Amino acid sequence: MKRSGIQKDGGRAFPSLPKGLKSLSGALLGVAITMFGLLVVTFLIGRVMPIDPVLAIVGKRASNEVYEAARISLGFDQPVYVQFWEYFKQVLSGDFGKSLLTSNAVTDDILRVFPATLELASLATILGVLIGVPMGVYAAAYRDSLFDQCSRVFGLFGYSMPVFWIGLIGLLIFYGMLGWVGGPGRLDIFYEDIIPQVTGMILIDSLLAGDYVIFKNAVSHIILPATILGYYSIAYISRMTRSFMLEQLSQEYITTARVKGMSEQAVIWRHAFRNVLIPLVTVIALSYANLLEGSVLTETIFAWPGLGQYITTSLLSADMNAVLGGTFVVGTLFVGLNIFSDFLYKVVDPRAR
Repeated sequence: MKRSGIQKDGGRAFPSLPKGLKSLSGALLGVAITMFGLLVVTFLIGRVMPIDPVLAIVGKRASNEVYEAARISLGFDQPVYVQFWEYFKQVLSGDFGKSLLTSNAVTDDILRVFPATLELASLATILGVLIGVPMGVYAAAYRDSLFDQCSRVFGLFGYSMPVFWIGLIGLLIFYGMLGWVGGPGRLDIFYEDIIPQVTGMILIDSLLAGDYVIFKNAVSHIILPATILGYYSIAYISRMTRSFMLEQLSQEYITTARVKGMSEQAVIWRHAFRNVLIPLVTVIALSYANLLEGSVLTETIFAWPGLGQYITTSLLSADMNAVLGGTFVVGTLFVGLNIFSDFLYKVVDPRAR
């Protein structure tokens, strides 16, 4: 016997949920578990690292009484599970504690430095997609041609050369010798703090303010680090695109399309590339996430005041609140971009709905 909204299974009655609601609730539960696990891992890493945050606060010359008082006030005398519970409650309210370096709330520091990383990584990803995708498509379409060989060598260099070496050589040639680009930092020092910060991204804020002189100066500073990061993105995206396209171009439906007399461009872009889009979305999303958290060396070389440099400086100064907060934000970005790529699946391919 069945009632409205009620189903019986093994003698137990439970409300039947719509399929979409079940899927949404399952996804939210998975995200919650992932974020909790991420918080546990980052907290435990912060506790097992051979860095004493209490010593970083009181200094090496502090007496045992001062050291112990600071340790008790920070709660480090409590069991680890008690410390985690207190930290967990703080994070739920958006509080990662205070930074030892800046004396500001870690949340405020992250909100201040993250737009610089977002601006740099976004521009690098755009370069990676605009160049890497067509390169990978045509390398697969004209397999073993001169273009294919050159693109593979280009990608090999992108994976092999250290980013700090490319950055230093780029600064030496294009800034020091030729003067084609701006130096380290986001702006020349006399342009700083002139335009109002709306988004925190100088390229956008300068356009909103209508100040094209600052916009031009910001472009001259970001073009070199973005190109270097974009080089690695191009190498990764083109390699994966080529691999996906080779698999699709060997399928029977491609042979059928060619037999029917379709042009080669239509076969490549209308048939093969459409089936490549779904896995390619994940590749681009993961590449973007890697650039958001993996631009530490680039930010250090170019004195780019972003999240990567903030985490590195905090780690060297034993500022564990800042390190844990920044690491958790990076992990959240990975989870968020994976969810976003799942959403794009359904937009690109109606069958996934």
